[in-house]
Amino acid sequence: MDYRYESSETLRNKCVACFKQFNKMEHLVEHMRTSYHSVHEPICGICKKHCRSFESLREHLIGPLPKQECKNIFNIRGCKFCLAILDSPNARWIHQERCQFSSINSGLLARFANLGIRDNLTVENGGTRGPQVVALACKMVGGGSDGSLDLCARVCLIDESENIIFHTYVKPPIPVTNYRYETTGIRPEYLRDAMPLRQVQRKIQDFLCNGEPMWKIRPKGGKARILVGHGLDHDLDRLQVEYPAIMMRDTAKYPPLMKTSKLSNSLKYLTQAYLGYDIQTGIQDPYEDCVATLRLFMRMRSQVHKKEDYPLASDPQNRNNFASWRQNELERMSPEQLLEISRSDYYCWCLDSRDM
Repeated sequence: MDYRYESSETLRNKCVACFKQFNKMEHLVEHMRTSYHSVHEPICGICKKHCRSFESLREHLIGPLPKQECKNIFNIRGCKFCLAILDSPNARWIHQERCQFSSINSGLLARFANLGIRDNLTVENGGTRGPQVVALACKMVGGGSDGSLDLCARVCLIDESENIIFHTYVKPPIPVTNYRYETTGIRPEYLRDAMPLRQVQRKIQDFLCNGEPMWKIRPKGGKARILVGHGLDHDLDRLQVEYPAIMMRDTAKYPPLMKTSKLSNSLKYLTQAYLGYDIQTGIQDPYEDCVATLRLFMRMRSQVHKKEDYPLASDPQNRNNFASWRQNELERMSPEQLLEISRSDYYCWCLDSRDM
């Protein structure tokens, strides 16, 4: 039997997104019901396979067991940072030069390390084109008897142009038992007269909400700011700041940037793999982390995907796309038609660009 040719029945039961093969059409329908394939998934520029994350796409292209045809083309025309396929080796070289970011100037970081307070937090009364984007990062010292309790001792907020809006050392509410100097660079004297946590919390909370009451904050058409970070739940918890998840863009929890569906990549790895430079190599600066998360967000936001009126599987208009009562109808559809009605189960950051 010549395996180069697939029967029409086999092709009919094949997912056109991830290329998985099924014995029966009903199994393909069930797969589409639970896989949430969409135009927002990372897609191989060569064979057009949909991958759940950029890590999966990287494995497909250059992993230990790549698809050989895709690997060969990628090695000649593929960008190792954004994983795009270019028209020629020369186009790839030009693109990759632009795609790789340079690291933050070390002399600049040294000056920031001794910076006391920079406070440009303002609540705006006028309207803007869309939600403003800011990035936040903290550095933690240790509390408790063994020094393992994270206490925020330094916080930084930057705007979309990588300018510092707010930077301060933070005086924790309980005694510090481990300054973690090797990574934080923080000494006891830096915190002695630092801004109290409660004051920091209030300033950041008011700035993020930007004059909107918490219950009124919505992702579209409001004044509240989009907050970017890595491990935001933890940082905001340590700052005692409450903020709606719909306004947070967390590089540790964004499915295309995760290692697996439940395991995050470190910010250090993401920066090296997708931005092309190293961070957190010695004493760590929250400004450096802010810039890295902001750049990752901007790269994800700049992706161009097909526009859909209702892009999320959770949108009411898509509730019955794969309803069980439609089973017979779904089984009569082609794999292409099934993909056409399939929607994403996560909010793609490219949708933020349409509000800007």
